[in-house]
Amino acid sequence: MSYRAAVITCSDRAAADVYEDRSGRVLRDGLAALGFDVSDPVVLPDEAEQISFAIGQAIDEGARIVLTTGGTGIGPRDVTVEATAPLLSYQVPGVAEAVRAAGLAVTPLSCLSRGLAGVVESGPQRAFVFNAPGSRGGARDALAVLGPILTHIVEQLDGADHDLTPS
Repeated sequence: MSYRAAVITCSDRAAADVYEDRSGRVLRDGLAALGFDVSDPVVLPDEAEQISFAIGQAIDEGARIVLTTGGTGIGPRDVTVEATAPLLSYQVPGVAEAVRAAGLAVTPLSCLSRGLAGVVESGPQRAFVFNAPGSRGGARDALAVLGPILTHIVEQLDGADHDLTPS
């Protein structure tokens, strides 16, 4: 079964066409390679209201997985975490910790990411949301951790058991 996914790039500079959105493309291409139905990334400035709205809209349009990229650091315009947190029904902190740990093997800057992982419940719709870092490397690190578990996450959201072994 193919599940719908969405990618949202949160970057003032990419939104203003100062530079090309590369981390969003990494996430989109990675999700597509995993078999998800995913469109081109939505590119937004670092504005919490716009980011929150885009996450909610993606879920309302059927996305079961929403990956954001950018805005997870400690800079004054890094607001993706604050935009995401109020939407989450609950967090899945182990996923965010695993992504940060994978990144630490490459760069000490990984520990500066404040990205969240969690579940949004919007009416009958349930979706997993993850805030990936805004670099290509951070996006690749996120996919390395998320890739093997994303389908299982959606199945769990739909009530499947915890067995990861194929039937």
